[in-house]
Amino acid sequence: VSADTVLAPLRAALDACRATVQKQVCNDIGRRLTVLEDAWAQGKLSAPVRKRMNLLVQELQQQHWDAADEIHRSLMVDHVNEVSQWMVGVKRLIAETRDLPTGQ
Repeated sequence: VSADTVLAPLRAALDACRATVQKQVCNDIGRRLTVLEDAWAQGKLSAPVRKRMNLLVQELQQQHWDAADEIHRSLMVDHVNEVSQWMVGVKRLIAETRDLPTGQ
């Protein structure tokens, strides 16, 4: 799985939120996505984390919020040391994307 496969949809979701979500919140999510991107680029993420992030993004794109949340939770439980710095941003992004008016 390439970093871009995971990060492009996350950044697109963040862009979709910018109209309705506080700038400060969006900036924080953006910072955390950058931490994720750096960790990925430096090879600091294990294969299971990369695979699950790919699955999480697919669920997010299909608006399967509960499934995305479930994957997020499993990553936090099983790989807390790898994901703790940026997963909060992903969790917030799932929540904010879920709250967007439909059709966005």
